[in-house]
Amino acid sequence: MKIPKARLSKRIVLWVFASVIIIETIIFIPSYNNRKDELLDQLKMISWARVSTILQGMSSKTPIQAIVDRIKRLENFENILGGAIYGSDGKKLTGFGDPPKLTADNIHAEGQFSYLLDKNYRYDIGCSFGYSGEKYALVLRNNAVSVKKELTAFMLRIAGLVVIISIFVTVGAWIAVEPIVIRPILKLRGDLIRAGDAVQQDQKAPDFDSPSIRRQDELGEVIAAFMKMFNQITDAIRERKHAEKLLQESLTKVQSYSDALDKELEQGRQMQNNFLPSQLPQPEGWEFAAFFKPARQVAGDFYDVFELPGKQVGLVIADVCDKGVGAALFMALFRSLIRIYSGHICSAGILVSGTDQKCKTCQNEENQTIAESNHQNTLEAVQLTNNYIFQNHNELDMFATLFFGVLDPKTGLLTYINGGHEPPYIIDSEGIKERLKPSGPALGLRYNTDFKVRQVNLNPGDIFIGYTDGVTDARSYDDDLFSRKRLETLLDVETFSVHELLDRVKENLFFHMNNSAQDDDITILAVQRIDRGDKRI
Repeated sequence: MKIPKARLSKRIVLWVFASVIIIETIIFIPSYNNRKDELLDQLKMISWARVSTILQGMSSKTPIQAIVDRIKRLENFENILGGAIYGSDGKKLTGFGDPPKLTADNIHAEGQFSYLLDKNYRYDIGCSFGYSGEKYALVLRNNAVSVKKELTAFMLRIAGLVVIISIFVTVGAWIAVEPIVIRPILKLRGDLIRAGDAVQQDQKAPDFDSPSIRRQDELGEVIAAFMKMFNQITDAIRERKHAEKLLQESLTKVQSYSDALDKELEQGRQMQNNFLPSQLPQPEGWEFAAFFKPARQVAGDFYDVFELPGKQVGLVIADVCDKGVGAALFMALFRSLIRIYSGHICSAGILVSGTDQKCKTCQNEENQTIAESNHQNTLEAVQLTNNYIFQNHNELDMFATLFFGVLDPKTGLLTYINGGHEPPYIIDSEGIKERLKPSGPALGLRYNTDFKVRQVNLNPGDIFIGYTDGVTDARSYDDDLFSRKRLETLLDVETFSVHELLDRVKENLFFHMNNSAQDDDITILAVQRIDRGDKRI
């Protein structure tokens, strides 16, 4: 039979052994005292029996001295070491042998028999007795070494019995704790390790040992709780795998849809970029430059530069409300309408209003000056575009801010309508010369809107720059707007070319954004009339 070596077994056995020792000790103390009292009582009875034997035959007529002499003979007995007789007044009448420590005062105070046991196992006993009307006290000193020996033997017997019982109970507990407690615990520990490995490695449930143990106690409840917990974990893992599978299938579908959508958006982006002029016109004595950066793949901002009849140049910069695909579609619509209504088709004599009458521009072109023609053409293009959007798409609540201008390269005259757009700037050699404020609301808000046509002359060296609110509303990481004030600070300095100006604005704008998220589309269009003294002419 193997000796259990489990740490828990040792602790349990140690507690059992200590408990038995403590219990036996508690029982031993009163047993020892009782045995001591019994032995002393026996010694006392023997002594008084000897006193009775010596005094046998004495009567009240016997002189007290004769009684005293008889009592002194007790010294001849083995266990009696000495004694003393006290009178009624407490004085010692006589003594013999080893004088006792017990006195008449103790006897009279405590009753009939009193005793005193000192450290040398001298046992004093005494009593009071009457003789001839007088009260006397007798004290005897006994040798109690025999009591000591008997108590020692008694203590050894009890101690041996305690040790035997302790060893027997301890060994029994040590042997019993192994199959009852330790072995099931070790099996449960092994099952816990296997369960953890199975869960970690995502394996099927292993064969457990502990369920084979049938117990109707707390350990059995622990084993049952373990099996219940493991089954719950495996069920949860199974449900998680199923959910992950469904999620993966959904992600695959979403990714497929996303890829298809990205492909469509990329095609839309390419198509939208194709709407923007691939090459800007460069009339003699003029320079054009533009910058466009959408916030998403497709944008609602756009700009356009195109030739009109009579070698005029159309300038457009606009911002459709909202962003994304819907705004991009309306951007294409606005661009197409502006191009059509501004004279591309009208100049060929094609009807533009769906009526039997040609546009007023076509009818009166020969009788009007170029300035008047530009004025009328600009107004009609914007008005027709506004009315078309309102009549056909009013339920979508879509509108656009737009700056549309017609530039005469020969004279530098710019005829324009600012439909609720950010005011473009005219810059000369000293800085900002003029702001082209709105001359009407955004397009598409109501029918037959009253737009005002205005004109401004671009002198040699002057620069026109238009932009969308994506410039002024650009934010930094600290949520600080770029603002119109910062833009005007960059514009209000000496500038030699549109490219220099555009680079300066872009550099400061993106430095301010510092790679933060772009919230809106950014569009800039700049035009410069080159000074005749410039070597670039």
